[in-house]
Amino acid sequence: MNQPLPVSALANTAEIFLGRQPILDHKKQIIAFELLFRSKASLDDADVSDDLLATSTVIVNTLSQFGLEQVLGNKLGFLNVSASLLLSETVNLLPPERIVLEILEDVPINAQIIARCQQLKDMGFRLALDDFEYRSEYDALFPLIDYVKIDLTITPVAKLPEIIKFLRKVTSAKLIAEKVEEEALFQQCKDLDFDAYQGFFFAKPTLLKGKKPQPHQTTLMRVMGELLGDVNLGKLETMFKDTPSLTLGLLKLVNSVGIGGGRQKIESIRQAIVVLGQKQLMRWVQLLLYATPDGSAGGTLMLQVANRARLMELVAKKIDHHQPNFSDQAFMVGMLSLADVVMQTPLEQVLEEIGVSDDIKSAVLSHEGLLGELLSLSDVIEKGDFKAAELEIEKLGISANDLLAIQLETMQWANQISN
Repeated sequence: MNQPLPVSALANTAEIFLGRQPILDHKKQIIAFELLFRSKASLDDADVSDDLLATSTVIVNTLSQFGLEQVLGNKLGFLNVSASLLLSETVNLLPPERIVLEILEDVPINAQIIARCQQLKDMGFRLALDDFEYRSEYDALFPLIDYVKIDLTITPVAKLPEIIKFLRKVTSAKLIAEKVEEEALFQQCKDLDFDAYQGFFFAKPTLLKGKKPQPHQTTLMRVMGELLGDVNLGKLETMFKDTPSLTLGLLKLVNSVGIGGGRQKIESIRQAIVVLGQKQLMRWVQLLLYATPDGSAGGTLMLQVANRARLMELVAKKIDHHQPNFSDQAFMVGMLSLADVVMQTPLEQVLEEIGVSDDIKSAVLSHEGLLGELLSLSDVIEKGDFKAAELEIEKLGISANDLLAIQLETMQWANQISN
């Protein structure tokens, strides 16, 4: 397994920001990620095309050094390409079986571009059209296209049936709805027979009146409350024995990343407490909140929250805050920030039932304090808002390269859990 890329390995490169946004199927399972990147120097420049070429070598080198598996897991990666990047030799360095080249909407479709697309297809690459709005020059390109992405902030929903009907006639490409931020919009797009969806609709709470948490979730909240105080081992074991599937689920999660370099396998709750300790056990219990009772961890929401919590923890360690247990608190804030989505219960109620500290509560609910700043940083990275990310890391006193190294380590950890 490749080791996390050290910050020193990035020290001599142009500073870049990396984002990773999930693309989901009808069942809300991740089938791919779009990789977004910008150089720090270009954040004030409205034209990103030149920046794509300028930073592409850095991206390719970073991905090859760290390993594409760590960034994408076993999923496809969509990568934006401008005309200059599409025509460059840099693209040839990418593994064609893992990468979908997403042709930006401002790429001029001429004979040179079409010939290059044919060449890339022959090499095994898949191609996508970004922010689709029909242009007659696309007609010659349609036979080479594998995906068409439609941005719902640009294209009115009322026009979608006509556009989809047209595309189904002229291409066999799969259709992806982009910027799907609400559950209701996801359902509309699903009814219109899109093939995939990009956006964070899955991370928005849908609070149903009278809906109660599942029994295993209620038990987990009680366990978290117990772990926040002085642990009574017998009481903890009893809680898990009352819900046997949780014991299996917890052990499955803990053993997914290996303890002590994979040399030791955890086989009981008592052993988990002794070997892991109270703080480490708490993180696995929090993760289990987002898994199914049997510990199945491949869900989209779980991958999202695992990324968020781990990133916040590593940034907290990097800024070397002197408050005891600060990185553990950062992990908990990230974990609990989406608890209302999985439990379909207001966050205030979830936090009250667990009994978290005021600092954690104010960070989760209002993004207040230093813990709140870490949550804000994670939020803007998820959205690909790199200008806001630059402001956040300046406040925290870390560089873009520090953040990139942390992101890569975070992705590796989260992918291990979800596979």
